[in-house]
Amino acid sequence: METGTWRDPITFVTPKVGQYLTISNTAEAARVLLDHWPVEHGKALKRAKAACLAVLHGDENPETAREAFLKAAEEAGVLVRPDDSN
Repeated sequence: METGTWRDPITFVTPKVGQYLTISNTAEAARVLLDHWPVEHGKALKRAKAACLAVLHGDENPETAREAFLKAAEEAGVLVRPDDSN
């Protein structure tokens, strides 16, 4: 299964104080959204999960999932920092 590699990774602050995680592909994003997201509901969260699934099935571009992840983070109040090193 293709992981849906992102052109630009995203670093976000986890619920644990001082802990950061960098996500570089759709498979990692899906895992975070399903297992480690601070909220369980939300329109953007639902769209992000659907976008990740579509990418992993080969029906969407990985950047679609990246953008959806960013919107879900905004909705949930999760602090993210796009990686500007590329």
